[in-house]
Amino acid sequence: MKKQVSLLALFSMFALGVACEGSKQTAQREPTPYDTLLAKVNLPEGFEIDVYAQNLTDARSLASTEDGKTVFVGNRRRKNVYALTDTDGDMRADKVDTIATDLTMPNGVAFKNGDLYVAEVSRILKFTDIMNNLSNPSYEVIYDQYPTERHHGWKFIDFGPDGKLYVPVGAPCNVCDKEEENEIFATITRMNPDGSDVEVFARGVRNSVGFTWHPESKEMWFTDNGRDMLGDSIPACELNKATEIGNHYGFPYWHQGDIADPEFGEKYPREKFVEPEYKFEPHSAPLGLTFYKGDMFPEKYRGQLLVAQHGSWNRSPEAGHIGYQLRFVQIENGEVVKSEIFADGWLDQEKNEGWGKPVDILEMPDGSILVSDDVANCIYRISYKK
Repeated sequence: MKKQVSLLALFSMFALGVACEGSKQTAQREPTPYDTLLAKVNLPEGFEIDVYAQNLTDARSLASTEDGKTVFVGNRRRKNVYALTDTDGDMRADKVDTIATDLTMPNGVAFKNGDLYVAEVSRILKFTDIMNNLSNPSYEVIYDQYPTERHHGWKFIDFGPDGKLYVPVGAPCNVCDKEEENEIFATITRMNPDGSDVEVFARGVRNSVGFTWHPESKEMWFTDNGRDMLGDSIPACELNKATEIGNHYGFPYWHQGDIADPEFGEKYPREKFVEPEYKFEPHSAPLGLTFYKGDMFPEKYRGQLLVAQHGSWNRSPEAGHIGYQLRFVQIENGEVVKSEIFADGWLDQEKNEGWGKPVDILEMPDGSILVSDDVANCIYRISYKK
């Protein structure tokens, strides 16, 4: 008889870094208690979820080589950066190389022209020709002038269609006005691949941990986490669109486009700022997002956004946690026309506890997507069976 394992025991195994396994039972391995957990993830008909990589403590931002055979993974609470390789083409990582250790919140990773870029709190590192140096990696610091504050100091990074590296700088607080003290706070910056010509691209951005570019218009779309301590129901987290350099998105003066901050809202009128394109649930913490470009998923998803909502941490027990899901956002002619939940089930609503929290989304060459989880310590693969 199969031994029963309690959820409490499963949470303990997660905390100890025990490997999490996929939901599909194959001839290559025995079923595990985690199959039961992943069976709780709800997906649209025809979609399947499995595990691409396991036993990755604090798996956060994702990037990959052009062929998708190697995936790079950053940490926020830990200090490491990993390279995961699928050597046999079975869509599971079976080789792990530790690229770096003892870094300061190396959350962000990006890959371009054979080089791996890693973002610490105050520095951007470049690992030249990384695939030929996995066994003996080394880096150079291309920029080290970002603030050292850790509050919202972890960074998501990516290269835009213009070839520049985009780097956010979060506000060093829940809510504060730092524009006159240091204009770099609460912004998204960009630089050349060698670290030169750093400039502010967007202002008034409290804490963006994900951005991407529309495949046709090339406009940036980015998530932003709303401030805390205004209650359970406000303000909304945001999905924003950057149509030109220098736009201001409201923080700390106005939240979700139409709520004046109690302390700073009187300083400027609402009309001075760009309002969000879409309002996510308050405290749902939208992070990574991507425009789906593949052809594995049904037609409705092609060219549309998929967003990882990491989940709340400070909603009252009465209100219950929210998020812990993936969201589909449909865009037509540059405007959001529809939004719905794509995947959920990581939140145990009866216990008001999450056994997993989605962080980032990476599309693979075959059209499947990878989703990192920094609580279940693994990376999922979501595919569609035609």
